[in-house]
Amino acid sequence: MKKEKPIQRYSAPERINHWVVAFCFIVVSISGLGFFFPSFNWLMNVFGTPQLARILHPFFGVVMFASFLIMFFRYWKHNLINREDITWAKSIHKIAMNEEVGDTGRYNFGQKCVFWAAIGSLLLLLASGIVIWRPYFADAFSIPVIRLALMVHSFAAVLLIIVIMVHIYAALWVKGTITAMVEGWVPAAWAKKHHPRWYREVKAKEQERK
Repeated sequence: MKKEKPIQRYSAPERINHWVVAFCFIVVSISGLGFFFPSFNWLMNVFGTPQLARILHPFFGVVMFASFLIMFFRYWKHNLINREDITWAKSIHKIAMNEEVGDTGRYNFGQKCVFWAAIGSLLLLLASGIVIWRPYFADAFSIPVIRLALMVHSFAAVLLIIVIMVHIYAALWVKGTITAMVEGWVPAAWAKKHHPRWYREVKAKEQERK
């Protein structure tokens, strides 16, 4: 039996976009933890010095938001919830045992939850970050508003860190996921097993081109 050729999951621009978001997340999260916990002040040295961290942290945050926004407009249609996602969620005990459930499209229910939680967190981080951003915007807001924004920023940051940790764990758990974002291609058997509906859609498009 002839082995099927690999399927492209992500193009080069998509992969570059993803790793820009990942890099920005790492440096912003590390420096942010340095701001939040006095005992972790040394983490601000990720930007060289604490002074540079206070200047660059918000700029890298904006770059991260803008890069993820590109991903949002590219993938939001693939992350809409459907009936198969309900089946997936109801069978979470099988998922935990590494069984595939339902007719999954490009993304499963867990990946969709990560996607929407990430964009929600980033919107809160951007809005609250603008309010507390000195010396550019903070002077336009009252002290109570700034305090509220600091609280929102902190909670949203913790939420995003948890979401990304889940994302990383899931990517490591499902063999082949990391390879897809590094090389851009996945084996046809991988696509058929983990994302059967997406596999059929890709094959249908290939037939249309012939």
